[in-house]
Amino acid sequence: MSVQQTIENKLKAHFQADYINVENESHNHSVPVNSETHFKVTVVSDEFTDIRLIMRHRLINELLAEELAGPVHALAIHTFTPSQWAEKNQVSPNSPNCLGGGK
Repeated sequence: MSVQQTIENKLKAHFQADYINVENESHNHSVPVNSETHFKVTVVSDEFTDIRLIMRHRLINELLAEELAGPVHALAIHTFTPSQWAEKNQVSPNSPNCLGGGK
């Protein structure tokens, strides 16, 4: 199973989410073709109501600890309640461009 699919499966099993998206952004970085090292995760769930952003991110980091300790080098996390997601027009922020190693 791919790293992307593993991340998706873990998120779907853990959260009662209205929306989950896992995007492999590795191709935007200085890594070999077909790498699975850089991901952007978007989760929209009522479970985030009354939970501060830092705690939402900690929940996801803890859930994906194995992947972060291994193949995943970078993880952009975007968490929203359904009303926050609607305010964002159901669009996650774009990730910044890769500056290359050491820049």
